[in-house]
Amino acid sequence: MTSRQVFPPLSLRATGLVCGRGGMALTRALDFSVTPGRCLLLRGANGSGKTTLLLTLAGIVAPLDGVFALEGSDAETGPALHYCGHRNAVKPRLTVAENLCFWAAVNGATGLSIDAALQQVGLERLGDLDAGYLSAGQSRRLALARLLVSLRPLWLLDEPTAALDAEGHDLVTRLLDNHLDMGGLAIAATHDPITLPDPARMETVVLGARP
Repeated sequence: MTSRQVFPPLSLRATGLVCGRGGMALTRALDFSVTPGRCLLLRGANGSGKTTLLLTLAGIVAPLDGVFALEGSDAETGPALHYCGHRNAVKPRLTVAENLCFWAAVNGATGLSIDAALQQVGLERLGDLDAGYLSAGQSRRLALARLLVSLRPLWLLDEPTAALDAEGHDLVTRLLDNHLDMGGLAIAATHDPITLPDPARMETVVLGARP
């Protein structure tokens, strides 16, 4: 439990989990657990299975072997996870604010208001701009804002700092740290360094490496 506990105390545990595509294994058998207030970083070369592992945990790709479960989750908990892929899923003909309104409607407006979320990610002056005019880094910030308008305890993040400048990297660190403060948990696949104020909250798994 944390001093700002918002989420129910959920834990993600995997035992002997093997992930792959087309019947071909991309990971060794993985055993790990992520508890409230903790972040697991996935590292490894391209093709080592980082994205596939996230898709498996999101329920999009079936595991080849092993099991995983989000313990403590039930019908009353509600939707438990956000999957934020390396593609931003931005609709270019909608405004920035309309994009975020769409995702709030889809996922449930249980978090920050649209204006507050855009302010958090540094897009507060661009709400009325068509999203097709955003830079790659701004589009990534808009994708991250989806995490804020709908509260869900588990974040699955694929290259969350992609296309972001140094200030954007700091933004990702702040968002993660605040999420963990609320009792959330996160798994992030990244090639970039992410260092939280309390390094003890983080653990790293290198995919493609032998145990």
